Amino acid sequence: MKLSEIKIAVIGLGYVGLPLAIEFGKKFSVVGFDINQQRIKELLNELDMTNEATAGEIADSKNLTFSNSISDIEHCNCYIVTVPTPIDHLKKPDLFPLFKATEMVGALLNEGDIVIYESTVYPGATEDECVPILEKVSDLKFNRDFFCGYSPERINPGDKEHRLINIKKVTSGSTHEIALFIDELYNSVIDAGTHMASSIRVAEAAKVIENTQRDLNIALINELALIFNKMNIDTEEVLDAAGSKWNFLPFRPGLVGGHCIGVDPYYLTHKAQMIGYNPEIILAGRKLNDMMGNYVAQKLIKAMKDKDIAVKGAKVLIMGFTFKENCSDIRNTRVIDIYNDLVTSGCDVDVYDPLVNVPDLALEYEIMASSNLKSNYYSAVILAVAHQEFSDMGSTKIRSLCSQDGIIYDLKYLLNKDESDIRL
Repeated sequence: MKLSEIKIAVIGLGYVGLPLAIEFGKKFSVVGFDINQQRIKELLNELDMTNEATAGEIADSKNLTFSNSISDIEHCNCYIVTVPTPIDHLKKPDLFPLFKATEMVGALLNEGDIVIYESTVYPGATEDECVPILEKVSDLKFNRDFFCGYSPERINPGDKEHRLINIKKVTSGSTHEIALFIDELYNSVIDAGTHMASSIRVAEAAKVIENTQRDLNIALINELALIFNKMNIDTEEVLDAAGSKWNFLPFRPGLVGGHCIGVDPYYLTHKAQMIGYNPEIILAGRKLNDMMGNYVAQKLIKAMKDKDIAVKGAKVLIMGFTFKENCSDIRNTRVIDIYNDLVTSGCDVDVYDPLVNVPDLALEYEIMASSNLKSNYYSAVILAVAHQEFSDMGSTKIRSLCSQDGIIYDLKYLLNKDESDIRL
């Protein structure tokens, strides 16, 4: 296959798939496919509810069409799978969306076609789990009749500086020739260039350790924050001082959620346990990060008691509910842990997040978000997410939300030290 002959189907149009479809659609024939009919309707009207793409960016992709009809991607010869890979309630990999997408693609495969996966998986998943499905459904032979590749996504939701085209892309293929072709394909749209891995397994492993490394680094800083809090030492001041050394890594404490950092390590530990190794450090980091919401809630409750504020019935405002700043995504947000602990303790908790889709919040977490902020009302205000809008409000506006002797708990260092009552 030559690049001039390629017809691409991008399967899954979330944070990963849509930017990819847009960039490829500037040079190649592309169909963006998603099973969500409402999502397709919005994109056909150049509306992206994830805020990753503007109407102008969608319109500029002249060769891109959108569809939720399988018949519209039957003519494609390169299928790029970008569906979610979450974890289940036992914190085990949930590959159901990946397998369903693979079955669909398998039914469409013709000789010479290429299937590229971008969804985060554990090393070996593409060739050990997905390829057998493709072979069974298509009745074609892997690396003879069809080929595969893996190019892990590196999308950072809400980040307007690090975009798809200026982040180096890892590529790989199931044969050397296919690896070269896939590398050439991505190089045609990625300004930052590519790094061609020696195998699909290497590319899979590279992706899963990127977020595992971040998870462990944040876990270390979280543990340091717990220690420094007990010693009445301000954690940010310590980090600023240590950061004056050129090779100190600039991590900050906080909640670790979302569909990447809080999920990907479990894919690696799952595979490690499958092959008979118990990954102690990675799981210890996960355990510590997962308990931070409970720690925040209990620290606030102690501070309220210290100020003789009755916990039961106390009005508490949580500002921010998404899993990270300047992003509308509420999947696997750990702010829910703070909310649940405070409600269990008897607090009357309001949630305010201007970026959240209110119906989605109600559907997923059974929480009705507040649309207005109430002045002189709350016994405590928690700055849980560092949205730019909250930073722009400033300390005076945020303080005005508190009742007399009300507490501001700044988890994200949005305010100066003397402008809040508690910091993480």
